[in-house]
Amino acid sequence: MSQLPFADFMHVVQHAPLVSIDLIIENESGEVLLGFRRNEPAGGFWFVPGGRVLKNERLDAAFQRLTQVELGIALTRNQAEWLGVYEHFYDTNAGRQDGFGTHYVVLAYRLRLTADQLRLPMGEQHDEYRWQAPAAILCDDSVHYHSRSYFESHNESTS
Repeated sequence: MSQLPFADFMHVVQHAPLVSIDLIIENESGEVLLGFRRNEPAGGFWFVPGGRVLKNERLDAAFQRLTQVELGIALTRNQAEWLGVYEHFYDTNAGRQDGFGTHYVVLAYRLRLTADQLRLPMGEQHDEYRWQAPAAILCDDSVHYHSRSYFESHNESTS
């Protein structure tokens, strides 16, 4: 499995939904890990870690890859709690191209980890991280509404 060349990827973004996994990481105090997104869509907002499933990548392999890339520790899906399927629609896209947004079908999972278990990367996706209580997340407009939806009692899960 490899990532598509960028032009091919943008063609997919324009014409099809993407499948992704979001990771709702809770520490021992019940706070949730958020990263400040640098890139589109959702650039300039705090967001839970996660990423796309690649073509021909099994969900178990995608989960292990994404936890390694996003958290610095490879974990398996059976270590996580299944939260459901969500739909995320954005007006923007990774190429910042006009005329189309991004549609994600998101598989959401919760993991309970300690901060010392994580080796959080700095770079293309996020340039800072923080832990925040779910009640505070719900009131914080700097947290993207798709991330806030994981903590609403009447969330938008399609499951």
